[in-house]
Amino acid sequence: MFSIRKLGAIGRTYRHLNRYQRILRVLFKYGFDDLVERLHIDQYLETGLQMINRKPRDQIEKHTRPERLRMALEELGPTFIKFGQLLSTRPDFVPPDYLTELAKLQDRVPPFSYEEVAQIFQEEMGRTPEEIFEYFDAEPMAAASIGQVHRARTLAGEELVVKVQRPGIENVIAVDLEILAHIAQLMEQYLEEVQGHRPSAIVEEFARSLSREIDFTIELSSIQRFARQFEGNPNIHVPAVYKQLSTERILAMEYVDGIKASELELLREKGYDLKLIARRGSILVMEQIFVHGFFHADPHPGNIFVLPGNVICFIDFGQMGRLSRTDKEDFTDLVLSIVAGNERKVTDGVLRLTIHHRELNRDALSRDLGDLIDRYLYLPLGELQAGKMLQDLLDLVARHELYLKPNLYLMMKALSTVEGVGLMLDPELELITLARPFMRRIQMDRLKPGRIAEEVGETGSEYLHLIRELPEELRSIVSQMRHGRMKMEFEHRGLQPLQAVLDRVSNRIAFAIVLASQIIGSSLVVLSDIPPKWNGIPIIGLIGFLMAGVMGFWLLLSIIRHGRM
Repeated sequence: MFSIRKLGAIGRTYRHLNRYQRILRVLFKYGFDDLVERLHIDQYLETGLQMINRKPRDQIEKHTRPERLRMALEELGPTFIKFGQLLSTRPDFVPPDYLTELAKLQDRVPPFSYEEVAQIFQEEMGRTPEEIFEYFDAEPMAAASIGQVHRARTLAGEELVVKVQRPGIENVIAVDLEILAHIAQLMEQYLEEVQGHRPSAIVEEFARSLSREIDFTIELSSIQRFARQFEGNPNIHVPAVYKQLSTERILAMEYVDGIKASELELLREKGYDLKLIARRGSILVMEQIFVHGFFHADPHPGNIFVLPGNVICFIDFGQMGRLSRTDKEDFTDLVLSIVAGNERKVTDGVLRLTIHHRELNRDALSRDLGDLIDRYLYLPLGELQAGKMLQDLLDLVARHELYLKPNLYLMMKALSTVEGVGLMLDPELELITLARPFMRRIQMDRLKPGRIAEEVGETGSEYLHLIRELPEELRSIVSQMRHGRMKMEFEHRGLQPLQAVLDRVSNRIAFAIVLASQIIGSSLVVLSDIPPKWNGIPIIGLIGFLMAGVMGFWLLLSIIRHGRM
């Protein structure tokens, strides 16, 4: 798990300062100097910041701001590309035009050398690829930010693909995450419009997700669990994994010789049934979500292969989503309430699935949800698109400053993505129709006697535990009051901008005092006529005056730059 620390706790080491300045150069290059100014980053990186070229470049005029953001993230490398991909699933935080552009982020980077691949094998397994495999292709099939994939063949003749982690990527990500965490803190401090979205929490969730993705043993376990979910299902093939040939930085799995779901002409040419593929793929994703609660979070066309017999095969299990039983039930209730047009239940369902940090206007929320229901309730079933309905729902809750759990965003993204793939294969696909049996099953499961008995038992156990603990808790409270140890804590919000201003004022006052001391000290040295001298003036005093002049000019520039005289 990556550790995210504040920039001040890092110490301004060269690797952080150098990388931070690199990030700022890219932001200036693509016209985001206004954001840098608003975040007051110069307070933390005074050294060398003025030397960064802020001159506007041609691409600022040629491209829109969302396009420039995508280009900047791609130039900044793996961590920022992954972060942009995460933001593309957060319509509550990112405006629609940015969402569209961030979805285009390309995770393609130059491959690393075979010598580095061999070195990783030596470090991880104590042997080179030639000693382990009958055949190992030195040229990668594909290269991405986290790693690259090579074809290989075992000594037993089994065809494999081997994913090898990019050298040094863990250190690069660690530094970038600490900088992202610092930028998120500055956003919460200085950008009032994003404070309710808690950018720091988004970065923390991103760090957890990236920690799982960079450990290939977790992906291996995910593939094994995914395979157990569909054991005996002839409509899906899950690639076999080779645990004895895998480590945290190496993942060996079965080579799948299939056709990508996006290659429609080739599928037709080979005689595949596109309508059946669309239906099977959609049902398989909904089974993952609504039955197992463990699902492939990125089922885009490049991650879905079609095998002979119209069998579906998912690949790339680096990003998986999880849903609790409660989450599945609450989401099911919400969707069915929207379809049924029950405004009160829709409002209750939205509140169960979201959290809010400010006072909520329930009447306004109910009114907007009523408009959403009217928009979809009377549409013919063939025109009802789940992805569009979910997107409108996400936009609505974002306007009311309500926030879904990260796993629910992943689930909605997976549903929207698989619907897009399904409609590409079969324009008449009705995802809502296919989803209804799974949702009805969830509703019926809650009415089973065993489930009711289980919930009654859990509730009774919790109340019994509360009754047992209550006397001791009350005794502790009374004891603290008797001995004067009772404490009350207050949390002050909205004081960060004032604190930042006071910090800047105190820094300038301290700087001015040091400057005045420098001038007075230099004057005393000059008046004392202490050698060595230059043109009759003591050199030490002269150097002191020059340093004072530079410091004074620096202070004046800082004041002018912030628009405060």
